[in-house]
Amino acid sequence: MKILIVEDDFLSRKLLNTYLLPYGEIDHAANGREAVEAVTTALEEDWNYDLVCMDIMMPGMDGLDALKKIRQLEKDKGISEQHSSYIFMVTAFSEKEHVVKAALSSCDAYLIKPITKQRLLERMKVLGLIETADE
Repeated sequence: MKILIVEDDFLSRKLLNTYLLPYGEIDHAANGREAVEAVTTALEEDWNYDLVCMDIMMPGMDGLDALKKIRQLEKDKGISEQHSSYIFMVTAFSEKEHVVKAALSSCDAYLIKPITKQRLLERMKVLGLIETADE
């Protein structure tokens, strides 16, 4: 599995990396702009990330803007919803407004920090990214 972690906080990025390392090859981006660049490069090379875990609040381009741009890139490339990346918004924001904006932009999960390994793996299992969440 190809995974992109988009997180400006080093410790949060490291924690997600530790949780996800057994499941695939991981790339990192420190903000939304870098995430869009990573996805653009992948699509130009005719592949896509299986999973993108992205914070909302980041300097420069935030996660919601990056989510919209990534979904547009996939659409422009002709990638169907069934073959698009699973995108998990990982954030400290639990306000309904942020959840609704993320859902309207086609995120696949909205996980509120602090993230536990079990919660992350359970969501991945529900979406069929992994077979078991018994880690």
